[in-house]
Amino acid sequence: MSRRRFVQSLASTAGLAGFASIAGAQSTAPSQQGGGADFLPAYARAQRFRSRKKSSHDVTGGNQDYWNIKSGATQEILTAAGAGCITHLWFTIAAQSPLHLKELVLRAYWDGAATPSVEAPVGDFFGLNLGDYVIYESEYLACSPGQSLNAYFAMPYRTGARMTITNEGARDVGAFYSNIDYYEVDALPADALYFHAQYRQATPNQKLQLPDRKNPDGATNYVYCETRGRGHLMGCTLGVIQLAENWMGEGDDMIFVDDPARPAIIGTGSEDYFLGSWNFGGRQGARPFSHHQYGAHLIQSAERVGGRYCMYRFHGDNPVTFTRYLKYTMEHGHANDRGDNWYSCAYWYQDRPATDFPALPAMGARMPGIR
Repeated sequence: MSRRRFVQSLASTAGLAGFASIAGAQSTAPSQQGGGADFLPAYARAQRFRSRKKSSHDVTGGNQDYWNIKSGATQEILTAAGAGCITHLWFTIAAQSPLHLKELVLRAYWDGAATPSVEAPVGDFFGLNLGDYVIYESEYLACSPGQSLNAYFAMPYRTGARMTITNEGARDVGAFYSNIDYYEVDALPADALYFHAQYRQATPNQKLQLPDRKNPDGATNYVYCETRGRGHLMGCTLGVIQLAENWMGEGDDMIFVDDPARPAIIGTGSEDYFLGSWNFGGRQGARPFSHHQYGAHLIQSAERVGGRYCMYRFHGDNPVTFTRYLKYTMEHGHANDRGDNWYSCAYWYQDRPATDFPALPAMGARMPGIR
């Protein structure tokens, strides 16, 4: 699917229908205006936006098309003025540290906000929540051979956008390559929402023994994100390191919508939420899988101490809408009876360019492992 068609398809499912009209739905070819041209794909019609790219290219005309990011330094990778929409991120990184996916932090700021709407370690943002490269493809995130990272979430803004990478590791990053594709437009529609991505972790989750092993209210669940305003949830990526034997899942997804007291949406188990089943195949039969809206692209040592999983679930087909409040949670084991390490990134759209994120865990605390 082309980037332009992607933006239109995302717009129709993620509440950006007005932006879709800017990106081509109103832009029929001159000979077809007024008569309709449904047989023509969007890319064959006149477009009303201006295509732009910000990259790490060598401004001298040489071939050093990357940034060196020293330990403790922040590199600005995008500054854009006016209204527009980021449609694609591509990064590839050469770094000495084997844990650079956890050490490098991506932040994005919309419309001059002082606090970020996107804040996550680079690996977690791209679904590599345990710090290792894994080849996979989904609708919105992918990792290709050669350790190239791609994201296709639409990220609209009205007056400007800024993106940064901060190196919180002890070693310099020798080469950070970046290509960011975006559009400029004269204005966004009133109902265009702001993209958010937030990292959280529990290392470990608190193992509980609830009365009768029942958990009707989800008060002690793992929280992917919590926010107030109007918008819709697009999903999450999750990495798990097992600290005990046997299946690490069985926890229900519980999503609180406009009411902090009771979940409005309750599922049937974490493997079901990630659209697998039966423990993803069990201790002997589990196999990684990745599809457009869901997957478990990393499964190692299934159901054993030290077992590692990376999973994702997106709601592009049916975003979870909220008008005042959202808390996105999941049980860690049935009725929260497991204490494994969880590392997640949640994605959603909202009517404000920034929200109050909890403090990002310190770099050392983000390192995946058994502890």
